[in-house]
Amino acid sequence: MTRVDRLIEYVEQLYNGEDGRKLYFKFQEDIENIKPQECFEIFYYLQNNNYSADDIFEVLDKVINVFYKGLSNYKWEHPENNNFLLDLQLENQALYEKIDEIKIILKEDIDFIDKKDKILPKIRELEVFDDHYLKKENILFPYMEKRMEKFEGTSIMWALHDLVRKQLKYTINLLEKSPSTEKEINKAIGELFFGMLGIVKKEEFILFPSASETLSSETWYEMHKQSLDYGFPFINKSINNIDSSSDINSKLSINEGEYKIKTETGQLSLEDVLLIFNALPVDITFVDENNKVKYFSDNEYRIFPRSPAVIGREVKNCHPPASMDKVEEIVENFRSGKENTAKFWINIKNRKVLIQYFALRDKDNNYKGVLEVSQDITEIQSLQGERRLLKFE
Repeated sequence: MTRVDRLIEYVEQLYNGEDGRKLYFKFQEDIENIKPQECFEIFYYLQNNNYSADDIFEVLDKVINVFYKGLSNYKWEHPENNNFLLDLQLENQALYEKIDEIKIILKEDIDFIDKKDKILPKIRELEVFDDHYLKKENILFPYMEKRMEKFEGTSIMWALHDLVRKQLKYTINLLEKSPSTEKEINKAIGELFFGMLGIVKKEEFILFPSASETLSSETWYEMHKQSLDYGFPFINKSINNIDSSSDINSKLSINEGEYKIKTETGQLSLEDVLLIFNALPVDITFVDENNKVKYFSDNEYRIFPRSPAVIGREVKNCHPPASMDKVEEIVENFRSGKENTAKFWINIKNRKVLIQYFALRDKDNNYKGVLEVSQDITEIQSLQGERRLLKFE
């Protein structure tokens, strides 16, 4: 039996309510020598053996706290191309500073109403930290998943991101409400800080060491390049900017001008195709018949963040864990021929967004994948009457 097997046994017994102190001494040697990548193996096992996300959350922080000594003593080296990782670490450091600023206000001996007014803008500032999570979800996680199957366990951290997002929104709403009490606000802020700093700890002790040990120098360079399309919370910009610009020719095959896509309704060059796709006022993602992301449009109309790292990724891993069941249901209904379309509409930042899914089939009606199309329809919903005269927006 390996150390991972024994630690899985430890976590399962802890989840089943056995005495934590006795369990610690029983598995002490393994606990104190645990390695970051072994954490992924443990939680990957749980994910694939009938433990739900809620089951894992029930023991997650207890387990990480118990593993703290072993993980904090673990020695690891930063990758040679260190820019992407260092940006993330600097953002974490800046987050600590922002939280410390809020803690100082919380300790001030001033009127509760005045304290709320001072805290609210500081809490709102934390919303920009979402770019930190988006860079992990759309860049780091996909590359780790491609490298080793066990890293699909990063979905647990994605679920933690979503919990923090929900808690941050709740805290802001609470601060904006007049009837909210000081006790309610202090509790909400405490839970928010616990969630955000808990993620930082999991990054520093588990995620970052594991990624550093398994991803190539070329991958770190590519991740840094892709990260420049995102914000850098509280540090304004990457520590070492690089030229990530690319013209359309870089996305085309050699001698693309000599190749044409011919159909009954006309012919297009590869450049024409890309120009058309990027002009459409929608957000497009194509998933093939093997459930792998093969293409996404990249234009000003993109609603949901995507990075080149998602190409080849399992589609279910491109959505928050809470949405996985819906995604899998859509794909299987399309694959079986039971359904051909599905649609949802949601509110995002005061905008109405329509999300549609279309089954793709060849001339013989064989299933070839799914096209996801998202569109901001806020302005469309507001249209009234007619406009027959030309008017440029």
